[in-house]
Amino acid sequence: MARTGRPRIFDRDEALFQAMMLFWEQGFEATSLLQLRAAMGDISAASFYAAFESKEALYKEVVERYMGTFGRVTESFSDLTLSPREAIETTLRSTAKMQTDSTHPSGCLIVLSASTCSSKNNHIRDIAAEKRKLTRNRLQDCIQRAVDNGEIPASTNVDMLTTVFDAFMQGISTQARDGVPFTTIDQAITEFMGIWNLIQHSA
Repeated sequence: MARTGRPRIFDRDEALFQAMMLFWEQGFEATSLLQLRAAMGDISAASFYAAFESKEALYKEVVERYMGTFGRVTESFSDLTLSPREAIETTLRSTAKMQTDSTHPSGCLIVLSASTCSSKNNHIRDIAAEKRKLTRNRLQDCIQRAVDNGEIPASTNVDMLTTVFDAFMQGISTQARDGVPFTTIDQAITEFMGIWNLIQHSA
């Protein structure tokens, strides 16, 4: 009788979730394989490599899982049922609420987990940077839509305004990690959206 092999003794989906929590809290470089294996159910090295191939491959999968779950808060940028202003404000508030939720690590995994990698891990930093670029492009498209439909003046510097809102949004991660509560960040968003009002009336 042919041997069927040893059955996997861990839940791969749960293991991936726990790895995501660890990378989110500690970052890529500060998280060791030993810590990952422990968090993922005390799995053996053989089981880890069989399931995920390497720490880098696991991180890539974690990033994709994050973008498909917690990271979906930025999808409002592309919601055409909302006006561009509504889309941006909705995204900022949803982002702040998610990043200050106490049921998981604070801040944004895409902003925090690989932003300070050493030069030997530039390829890891690029994984997260590409996702940030995707979000920035969605934001830029949203602002361009506001110009195209006349919500803000045609003279608006779209690149500049994209940078302004993108910088604010990424800054939420630091505020959340430092323990600034959602109510305070939410109030800051209300004030920050005043920029949009000023641009609307600048023509």
